[in-house]
Amino acid sequence: MTISSNTSMQQRTRIKICGLTRPQDVDAAVLAGADAVGLVFYEPSKRSVSLEQAASLRRLVPAFVDVVALFVNASAKEVDQVIEQVQPDLLQFHGDESPEFCASFKRRHMRAFRLGGRGLDTPAGVLAACRQYPTASAWLFDSYSAGYGGSGLTFDPELLSDVRQAPDSRPMVLAGGLKADTVAQSLKRLQPYAVDVSSGVEDAPGIKSAQKIAAFVQAVASVQMHR
Repeated sequence: MTISSNTSMQQRTRIKICGLTRPQDVDAAVLAGADAVGLVFYEPSKRSVSLEQAASLRRLVPAFVDVVALFVNASAKEVDQVIEQVQPDLLQFHGDESPEFCASFKRRHMRAFRLGGRGLDTPAGVLAACRQYPTASAWLFDSYSAGYGGSGLTFDPELLSDVRQAPDSRPMVLAGGLKADTVAQSLKRLQPYAVDVSSGVEDAPGIKSAQKIAAFVQAVASVQMHR
């Protein structure tokens, strides 16, 4: 069975909690029922973790919860070091990485697109950019900002109209400004395969709130209960 971006709303929406930096945040995400946790390997980010931190956090993650390693224009050597020392289940490329670079590690990966930026400001432009990455396990859609991710900004959902209708779309992961009190509207409108939240479940950049994580997961679940 092929899962595309326009998967039926009967499909359970997966949840990734990204930008974890502390053991208690990993525990909170797992306890709430997250399907995946994200570790950021991008030094300018306030959510960045060292290899030692990441390896320690990774050991806390139980079976059936994926660990996602997020990179922004990292070198091949840096990615290889993370693969060797952290053993992530999935790679996420959030910068300007080429299709060849993303595929070169022979690992499942997601390619992120910052909607609203140059070339990603029309539905046709977004689909054209995505189609350059047909081997990605998912296409992740975030909002454009001066930084990379975790800005709390949203994007115009109409930019995904062509992606949602395309027969060759990859599973769609929705990010960008999601919160417990707004995620239901996004789920109903865009019907993504998964959602990815970072700043929306934080008390401060890189400091997650167990209460906000639990509320976010419950908000996603409530939409599915009322389908």
